[in-house]
Amino acid sequence: MSSKGQIVIPSEMRKDFDEGEQFVVIKDGKRLILKSVKDLDKNLKEDLIFAKRTEEALKRYDKGLFKKMSGEEFLKEIEKW
Repeated sequence: MSSKGQIVIPSEMRKDFDEGEQFVVIKDGKRLILKSVKDLDKNLKEDLIFAKRTEEALKRYDKGLFKKMSGEEFLKEIEKW
């Protein structure tokens, strides 16, 4: 592993993958598992997208970058989506 956390996948192991292909990295103890995003079922893909958006929202919240509003105002905002 490089100082930037990069790893090399030997060419013979990546021959079935396309350049730019996306992977999910799953940590299982000291083992890392790569799974191609295109092999995931639709619900899991949606869950991963939601989890990423939630994580980004929490980071903005921690930085104080959020709006305060009443429940009624919030429901009105949701209707716009």
